[in-house]
Amino acid sequence: MTPKQNEKYSLVIPAYNEEERISPLFDAITGFEGELIVVCDGTDGTADVVDRIATLRHDLNIRCLRFDHRLGKGGGVIEGLIAARSPLVGYFDADGSTGIDEMERLFLMLSAADGVIGSRWVSGSALKIRQSFLRQLESRAFNLLIRILFGLAYHDTQCGAKVFKKSAIDAVLPKIISRGFEFDVELLWRLNRAGFHVIEVPIAWQNKEDSRVRKSDMIRMLSGLFWVRFGSKKQ
Repeated sequence: MTPKQNEKYSLVIPAYNEEERISPLFDAITGFEGELIVVCDGTDGTADVVDRIATLRHDLNIRCLRFDHRLGKGGGVIEGLIAARSPLVGYFDADGSTGIDEMERLFLMLSAADGVIGSRWVSGSALKIRQSFLRQLESRAFNLLIRILFGLAYHDTQCGAKVFKKSAIDAVLPKIISRGFEFDVELLWRLNRAGFHVIEVPIAWQNKEDSRVRKSDMIRMLSGLFWVRFGSKKQ
């Protein structure tokens, strides 16, 4: 299936049990020059809500991918990126912590890089609603670990606002083994190893209290990262 003329971008939205938050997300999108791919792999009615929105919002190109099993955050993003039709692709969170205008700003920066990632921890970022002190401390400790394990110099690998040239994504996606929240780190690591240029820029971002990341997810994330770095045969 070939891209439509107006599909400059493909933006993936992983949506695990986001029935309550997905409508406000689309309400805040007044226009987008591309396709919005919502990946639904939960147990609630998110996919049905997205389908209803798609029939009403003729100004937007919305696609809903349904799965009857849990994909994981990374797995959902991967399925969306595989389905993407445009030469420029990206993903952001369904909670609306990053606005569509910020994602469009990142896409425009791809003229000078293979990838652009939003960061909450570099000069110039605008945090409208901050995380708790404990979450900020956890984030900084996690970032230090990533620098030690993977040699990545980014300040914020986990911010859910990232865009890439699809050619770069297609080059590394077959090697990706992560399916959980550790996916972001592995993706950046693979791109770095393959010689692609990914830059980190300040982002306007606001914390959403209903985080999908639990303590058990953090443990699985850390385990997955050690497996990617030391146990994977797909290096």
